[in-house]
Amino acid sequence: MSGRDGPRPVALTIAGLDPSGGAGLMRDLTVFERLGVGGAAVATVLTVQSTRGVAAIHAVPAPFVREQLDEVLADLPIRAAKTGALGTAALVEAVAASLAGAGVRNLVVDPVVLATSGRPLCDADGVRKLIELLIGLARVVTPNVQELALLSGREVEDAEDVRDACRALADRGARAVLAKGGHLDGDRAVDVLFDEGAFHDLAAPRLRFAGRLHGAGCTLSAALTALLASGLPLVKAAERAKQHLAEALSRAGARGRGDLWPIG
Repeated sequence: MSGRDGPRPVALTIAGLDPSGGAGLMRDLTVFERLGVGGAAVATVLTVQSTRGVAAIHAVPAPFVREQLDEVLADLPIRAAKTGALGTAALVEAVAASLAGAGVRNLVVDPVVLATSGRPLCDADGVRKLIELLIGLARVVTPNVQELALLSGREVEDAEDVRDACRALADRGARAVLAKGGHLDGDRAVDVLFDEGAFHDLAAPRLRFAGRLHGAGCTLSAALTALLASGLPLVKAAERAKQHLAEALSRAGARGRGDLWPIG
């Protein structure tokens, strides 16, 4: 649908399917819609999952994912794309080849390696291929603390470690890194954006929850993707995405019998 100012920008999510809607494709599409961006989606892994955790994972065959991606990218005016859980090395290779062939510029790589419950969502070979093939295609990579340590090969325990690991990940080919700091201690949740050799701290009051939180990382990376699709430069898009997440977390609540969700 087009508005008075022309057609809405379109963003693409390439991620796993969480049937409960708390993370992955469904969360991404919800965020895209809330931020006024049209959404397209390609599923990489299917899960048996609820607010109580991940029970099983099934990787979609890589050739089929490649066919879906090539078709969508050839047809729709994709202004930005994001990746989430990719599962296997074959899927990483298929996704990277399709995105590189289409010349997608605003790519957000959210390296989803573990579910909130701790279940692996990408095997070791897949992580190696992600570093080798996908990080260099990204406008920005958005790891949490555990993912940042894994991808950079550094220990990450405090704010200075985060900065060192961001530099190390840039040395491995990342153009920019938005390190999500929600897992570090402190009264404020500070994300760190490293772009063009400069650091930008994005802080918000830390909210305390009675239970585990599900989907916060997806919400942030999806918001960043939508805002890049809307034409914002990276630093401004990251600031706005952080604000969107803070507002969603302020409304977090229980939908099922397990984890809490951001609302927004």
